[in-house]
Amino acid sequence: MYKTIGILAHVDAGKTTFSEQLLYHTNSIRLRGRVDHKDTFLDHHAIEKQRGITVFAEQAMISYNGSTYILIDTPGHVDFSPEMERAIQVMDYAVLIISAVDGVEGHTETVWQLLRKHQVPTFFFINKTDREGTDIDSILSEMRDHLSADIVDYTSSFTEEVIEFIAERDEELLEAYMESGFEQELWLRTLKTMIHDNKVFACASGSALKDIGIMDFFEMLDQLTETTYDDTGEFAARVYKIRHDDKGNRITFLKALSGTLRVRDEVFYGKLAEKITQIRIYSGDKYKATEQVHAGELFAVTGLSEASIGDGIGALQEQATFNLIPTLKSKVVFDPSLHVKDVLSCFRHLDAEDPSLRVYWDEHFQEIHVHVMGVIQLEVLQEVVKERFQMDVAFEDPKILYKETIGTPVIGYGHFEPLKHYAEVHLKMEPGERDSGITFENACHANDLSIGHQNLVRTHLFERDHHGLLTGSALTDVKITLLTGRGHNEHTAGGDFREATYRALRQGLEQAENILLEPYYDFKIKVATEQIGRVLSDIQQAAGSFGPPETVGDTVIVSGKVPVSTFMNYSTTFASFTHGKGALSLLFGGYDRCHNKEQIIEAIGYDKDADPEYTSTSIFCAKGKGYTVPWHEAEQAMHCL
Repeated sequence: MYKTIGILAHVDAGKTTFSEQLLYHTNSIRLRGRVDHKDTFLDHHAIEKQRGITVFAEQAMISYNGSTYILIDTPGHVDFSPEMERAIQVMDYAVLIISAVDGVEGHTETVWQLLRKHQVPTFFFINKTDREGTDIDSILSEMRDHLSADIVDYTSSFTEEVIEFIAERDEELLEAYMESGFEQELWLRTLKTMIHDNKVFACASGSALKDIGIMDFFEMLDQLTETTYDDTGEFAARVYKIRHDDKGNRITFLKALSGTLRVRDEVFYGKLAEKITQIRIYSGDKYKATEQVHAGELFAVTGLSEASIGDGIGALQEQATFNLIPTLKSKVVFDPSLHVKDVLSCFRHLDAEDPSLRVYWDEHFQEIHVHVMGVIQLEVLQEVVKERFQMDVAFEDPKILYKETIGTPVIGYGHFEPLKHYAEVHLKMEPGERDSGITFENACHANDLSIGHQNLVRTHLFERDHHGLLTGSALTDVKITLLTGRGHNEHTAGGDFREATYRALRQGLEQAENILLEPYYDFKIKVATEQIGRVLSDIQQAAGSFGPPETVGDTVIVSGKVPVSTFMNYSTTFASFTHGKGALSLLFGGYDRCHNKEQIIEAIGYDKDADPEYTSTSIFCAKGKGYTVPWHEAEQAMHCL
């Protein structure tokens, strides 16, 4: 039986040390490493050893009690949370580690929400219980308040409290309990099912550093987990990681969800079919080649040149979606002696490995930009580029990643007809739901525009981020409907529909109410009663909003929304005036109207009429010559009306 187990936590909760103990006790490694000694099995990258934090999600193999476990140690620092989210999508079960010293921290709630989104059955381990003054009951109470009321303390197995806890959540079990009392086999079977169905979350406690309770926890995990993968079905897999080896070969990491895969098999993804040239089973930074893998296994292959993280392979064609989106961007700074194409090439490699970077080449300004979660990620990126590509680069201070949308429905018209070219596109553009991105519908009849040309319009709408009019930021939250269009049997050539589509989009924006959006945090703050006045004042000054504060004993809890731009550095101030005793949780809460629109527009200084990639002007042809028609006159000149 193959079981993929993810180890997750807020940074410094003891996640890597916990993993190290499991590997040692299951004879997967001979010596236990320590983070502070820079010799752990899973944090094998030089950058991780130097910084003492996990940056990359790595895996290790464990054989125990007839099952093969694939352990994934994930980053705990918020700057590397997209790497953690990509690993979550292939986990069968997760272990969420809570520090008994720090309790439920802000990032812990982020991790928990992602696990719920992906419906990953979750176990809890309360770590560092050896520290003086720790109160496990208090931590459990906090976990039930902030995470789930269905967390059960299974440290001592079937206590009277555990028996009743489970029975209360299953009517048949409760009836059996009332009639004939406790039957361990029935309770065990029911608990296993409830854990698998995300109805109950088992918890235990101990100390990873002092090796207290680790194997007791793992034996519980082994007893309460099972997987049912099918080797006989058609091969299906999910891409969850991409790396490049020392020779620059592209390594694609997959999880097989059904069927089997052999070397030299041909697999399909998207519109491509490629042959698998090698299969590797990784544990840490070492691997062994194999000829065949089965459903449930995590493995890497060579031969897939275009697969992206989140892609479905074979029978699975569904693309995974990710919640954690960077809200900052930064310009790459490098010495003029370096050729820009070489620098861009190295960042394209990194972009394949971490698609959240969304590396962007600005042709007009000849600049490379990356999207990031925070400053620590930029520092690590700088070290990665130096280590892997022997290039010295730096980054400008990160800036907020703004977006734009529209507030009114419009119809945009685009026509492109210089001599021997022809394309016309009509697009209906409507405000979309917040955080919905760009959505597309097709209302165009094949009699008006061929199916092939209709597909071209759709392709050009999704092939890149499109610039808004206010700041040149990416357009989002717009529903676009292709109404009609026209091509020419002889004169329509490659690129004509790109030109017409872009012009229709831009012409529509010229007519619409344009809205600037900025990223927001959903915050939850818990402080002593005497500190709540300061907190509410800070939120108001930061242009945030909040609901009625809730008093719990001698503490107050307040929740709301606040712009990332005004609150991204608040944690330092907060820790200072609460003396480290307050709790601050900041989760990405999507985009909403910018609180200081005029100031940002002026600061960015985007000139919509000088954007080299976009124009709202259409081009028509008469007497063998092309001529331009400005956006406000374009509708009257269209051929399809």
